[in-house]
Amino acid sequence: MNLESKPTAACPAGQGQQPCCAPLATPYVPFQQQGEQRYTRAEALAQGTLFPGLNLPFHLQVDGKPVPKTPLSELQAICFVVQELGLYLDTHPNDEEAFALYQRYAVLAREGRERYVERYGPLMQTDAALAERYQWLQNPWPWDIEEGKA
Repeated sequence: MNLESKPTAACPAGQGQQPCCAPLATPYVPFQQQGEQRYTRAEALAQGTLFPGLNLPFHLQVDGKPVPKTPLSELQAICFVVQELGLYLDTHPNDEEAFALYQRYAVLAREGRERYVERYGPLMQTDAALAERYQWLQNPWPWDIEEGKA
């Protein structure tokens, strides 16, 4: 593709240029209601959303694959719920129940991360700075740790 090619003739108003003069699409995004049902942490991580009402098919696949039960996946599930609740609160800042849940999960995520690093080693390279010696490159890697092992 030549980036210095001449621009094509302008399309009429309301028409895009990729592909040439194609009509513009309007996406549909469902609006979340307060007090919607929620998946469990593990289900939310597998489905890619905390809210079943937003679980819309992607590439004709409705259900996500189950996530293996490991210490890392449990921590990821908690952090995922914190992220999802934060996004929800961006559009529903007055939902007190969601904010209380957000606060509880944020504490769980912080404490879980601290316990994980203490027991299994650093999750991020900067975690290695908290140890008595540099151990970032030591095995096992977080994804190598299985349930009940390590």
